[in-house]
Amino acid sequence: MAQHLNPIPPDRFLWEERVPGGCHWSGVLRRGQALRLTDLGGRANVSALFFNAHEKLERYNMADTLKAQHTAYLTRGHALYSDMGHVLCSIVADGSGWHDTVCGVGDAALVASRYGQTCYQTHRNAMYRNGRDGLLVELGKWGLGKRDLVPNVNFFSRVVADDDGRLHFDLAHSRMGASVDLRCDMDVIVVLSAAPHPLDPRADYAPSDVMLTAWQCGPAGPDDVCRNACPENQRGFYLTDLLFR
Repeated sequence: MAQHLNPIPPDRFLWEERVPGGCHWSGVLRRGQALRLTDLGGRANVSALFFNAHEKLERYNMADTLKAQHTAYLTRGHALYSDMGHVLCSIVADGSGWHDTVCGVGDAALVASRYGQTCYQTHRNAMYRNGRDGLLVELGKWGLGKRDLVPNVNFFSRVVADDDGRLHFDLAHSRMGASVDLRCDMDVIVVLSAAPHPLDPRADYAPSDVMLTAWQCGPAGPDDVCRNACPENQRGFYLTDLLFR
């Protein structure tokens, strides 16, 4: 369920950056730092990947994240697990309430078939970017590539299944100003694309800009909502804490 997010204390503020709709971003956040994603226009989709900043072979694992917490989507209280059983980051506050985990990203062929063909040479920054290429550009900055393009999270997007098992994009889910707070529980490389969700049926290419706001929040305490959401998370946080003792 969506919640109201508290203001960020000015004395803990680190930095802020606006990512234009369709564009991409990556950077390193340290253990005990948080990143707030804010949908500035009501049509944002943020495709995200996470890697251990010190050992990039360790990365976000969608299957382990979902089965450990008995869920198909992410919201407040959920941890994002690596393929080594550690908690890379966790959702400590959520003004959206539902984030897609299973639909992946769109590619150039999908974007061209849905919105038409454009290129930078003729359209400059009005070109139609796609999530796959955006993530690959950012992955390349860290020595990563196609084989590292694992199943991702799509923040701000809700997808539901009908009685026949077909997936549908929920157009009513988006809300301008919605935010989600991610706390990093390890030193993490965060890789983001703000291109449209692959199931978004709208005919116009108009993904919203996204504001990134980072601050110092401190590591998870013993009473943390994510740590205590389920027994599996208690074990995951315990294993993660051992890395920093």
